[in-house]
Order: sequence, then C-alpha cells, then structure tokens
Amino acid sequence: MEQVTDHILAAARKVIAVHINYPSRAAQRGRTPEQPSYFLKPSSSLAIGSAEAPSTVERPAGCELLGFEGEIALIIGKPARRVGIADAWSHVEWVTASNDLGVYDLRYADKGSNLRSKGGDAFTPVGPGLIAADAVDPAELRVRTWHNGSLVQDDTTEDLLFPFARLVADLSQLLTLEEGDIILTGTPAGASVAKPGDVVEVEVSTSTTTAGGTAAGLTTGRLVTRVEEGTTPFADFGARPKTDDLQREEAYGSREAAGLSAQPAEAAAAAVGPVLSPGLKAKLESVCTATLSSQLRKRGLNNVSIDGLTSTRPEKRIVGLARTLRYVPNREDLFKTHGGGFNAQKKAIDSVNEGEILVMEARGEKGTGTIGDILALRAQVRGAAAIITDGGVRDFSAVAAMDMPTYYANPHPAVLGRRHIPWDTDITIACGGTTVQPGDIIVADSDGILVIPPALAEELADDSIAQEREEVFIAEMVQQGHSVDGLYPLNAEWRGKYAQWEAGKAND
Repeated sequence: MEQVTDHILAAARKVIAVHINYPSRAAQRGRTPEQPSYFLKPSSSLAIGSAEAPSTVERPAGCELLGFEGEIALIIGKPARRVGIADAWSHVEWVTASNDLGVYDLRYADKGSNLRSKGGDAFTPVGPGLIAADAVDPAELRVRTWHNGSLVQDDTTEDLLFPFARLVADLSQLLTLEEGDIILTGTPAGASVAKPGDVVEVEVSTSTTTAGGTAAGLTTGRLVTRVEEGTTPFADFGARPKTDDLQREEAYGSREAAGLSAQPAEAAAAAVGPVLSPGLKAKLESVCTATLSSQLRKRGLNNVSIDGLTSTRPEKRIVGLARTLRYVPNREDLFKTHGGGFNAQKKAIDSVNEGEILVMEARGEKGTGTIGDILALRAQVRGAAAIITDGGVRDFSAVAAMDMPTYYANPHPAVLGRRHIPWDTDITIACGGTTVQPGDIIVADSDGILVIPPALAEELADDSIAQEREEVFIAEMVQQGHSVDGLYPLNAEWRGKYAQWEAGKAND
C-alpha cells in the first residue's frame, strides 16, 4: 500500500475543508445546509502521523478547547476545472485519513474563515496509508476515530449530504483543483476535545472495490496524533484566546459532554414534566377545546386562546406542555450576534422533548418564516407534539406534509433575518393574542388552541368530561324532538331526567 510522504504534502497547494456533510453531524449541530460550504486550511498545517511515528500537535498556550474531527481526505490526481459530477471522481487519485484539528478559543477571530482557529502548524495530520480512488466506491467508505483508545466516531459515506463527486465538481466551477490538492470531506457526530497527553487516532477503510471484485480490509491504517501543551503565550498585538459555554458545548458536542449544567430550557422542562401525567393527558385528549373554553370562562379566564392561526393537520387533537421561543424585531447589528450559529431558534428546536409543543412569539409579523422544513423535521424527529407560531412558515408544502401539526399565520418564502431575530427561549411570551409560559398545558383541535394553567388542569378536565356527558344527553333529547327551552342548559326538571338517564346508562 502506498504511504503518505513529505512529497505528497509538498504537492498540496490548497487544503479545502467542508463545514457539514454527515447527517449525524447536521443533527448534532441543529442545521442542515442546502449547499456545501468550505474553508481553506494552509498547507503548512499538514503533517503525517502513524502508529510508528505519531504526529504531534500543540494546544496553544492559554487555549482550552482543541477540537479533533476524524475525516476522509481526498487527494486530487489531475487538474479539475468545470467538471461535471459524472466525471469528477476520476480526478481524485488517493483517499486517506485526516484529522481536522482546531481551537474553538479562536473561532470568533476570523468571522468564519477559521484561519487562526484551524490553520495552526500540524493542525491537519493525514495518512498514513493511501487507498487508490479508482479501487473503491466513494459511497462505501468508513471513517472511525479513537480518543485515548475509545471509539468515538464511526460512520460511513453511504448517506452523505454532499457525495464526494459533488464536492469536486462544485469546487471546480470557480477554481482549478490542482494535482496534489487535498479536500477534507467533513466529520460525523462524535468529534470532541483533546487535552495535552491525549492520543487521537483516525482510520479510513472499505470492504469493496469498484473494479476486480471484492477486497477485504482496504485501509489507510491508523493516523495517530499526540497532543502537547504549548508554552509560548500569544502576543499582545493579535487575537487572544477566549471561550464561553456555547463554544464548550459545540466543541464537546453537547452540554452534558462539556460538563455544563442543563440549559434553562431543559431545566424548565424537567421542572414541569410531571404536571401532565398520562392520566391527565388522556382526559384532556377526550374533550373538545370548545368545552374546555366554556369551563375556563366559568373560572373567569377569557383570554387563554391563541387566535388567528391555521393548522396543517386540523383533524388532530393535541395536548402537550409548552416550550417557548421569542423573536424580536430584526436589527442588523443584533442579528450578527444572535442570528447565526446555534442561535435561540435552533436551541429551542434541538431541546424540545417528546410530547412537548414549541410555541413561538413572532409578534403576528407575517412577512418572513419562523420555521422551515429542516427544523420542523428536527422537531418531529425529537418527538414534538406540535409547533405553534403566530408568524410565517417557510417550505410550506414540506412542513404541511409532516405528521406533526404546525399552527401558523401564513406561508412565506423569506428566510430568517428579514423581520426577526431569534432571541431567547423558555420565557413568558405572547402568541396569537395571549400569554404563554413554559409548562403551560396546550390543547388544540379544529376549533382552536387553548392555554391552560397547570394548576387548573385536573379540575378543568373532570368538569369538561362531565359537561360533554350532559351534552350527549341533551343532543339525544333534541334528536327526539324536544325544545331547547329548559333543556339547554338543563333546568331543574331536565336535570332530574338527566340523572335518571345517567343511572340507566350505568346499569347497561
């Protein structure tokens, strides 16, 4: 098997990396791109590592979060310029393993270019072996990563968002991919943080070939990298390391893995979870919102309906606990700090739990979307009972086709950022003319959407069941030809007859 050599590293004029390409990583980050996006790493970041001669990388002095990402690297064998997808793979000569290392402490410094965070010396180890590209099916490769001997990443290229040929063809539309250029093709879920003294290993393998039949165990061997502590401090005239809990969460993959306490949203959900017991939920599912509304009115609660919205699934009756998301009017400077990345919208979607209902305050502003197909799908996959927004919905046909209901003001094609900034989650909000708090019980059907204070829910459900039982009797009497005078509502005489009817039903 061919090996990565210094000559191969010297031939790489460009190292191009893809941001997100594995569905598992997209789900973890809460965003699925429609098109691939890229960043450059300097060729000086390249290194070779093997079990016999591991590469070494410094975690820069003062930095906390040296992230590792096991990836499959493609090495271009012949120039590619404006090639099509069908021809693109023929321009790849070799496949090897890579580790896309970077320090999250410097992500803020270069506005997404990743130059300082991912461009350090030895931040792109590759190797040790090379697999001939024409000997494999690019959709049947496997990448695995071990952190201190534990397997932390294991995924295949079968369902990539952007197959390798598409990446090569796409990049070639605007720039020439030259012989020796390297493309890092994205990392699956499981990437995390390495500390001084840690060892990270990456291996790419396959069990089939595209020519000459099958061949078991084609592999690059393990790319081994050891982490050392840097001792040279950053100079005063450049960007200095800084981090926060959001960067820790993204570096480790989750708040739990980063050793952080639950987000307020998660804490709120845990606190209110037992309020909606299975028995109470079943009672509320058995009665109509019209009945619940009349019982709320008897208790002096008149402003507890979310008004003016349409449901994608009006035939469904839903009951669940409210989780909340608030949008504020767009202001361009604030959108820069709160609109991108793992913003409040994505956090809300990615933390909604089984049976919960995400309620959004969009101020009744209909001029942009507040949810689209990918995030709605993420909510459905997480088990959300519904989404309610008093704003617009993008990708309406796809959202409407989902089993999970979405309540919305109108379809609108505009992306987030035209009228809204996603600001905060799990706070008291206003939606459709009423107030909603995290942990309120939401009941919705074809008649409308009600917000029920948890403290009243059990009593309200019992009285609503009793009311609907009376109404079954009243409907039977009307069907038999009786006047509604004194029957609806029941006067004393009719109430006596109702008691007899009930007793008869109990004996049936």
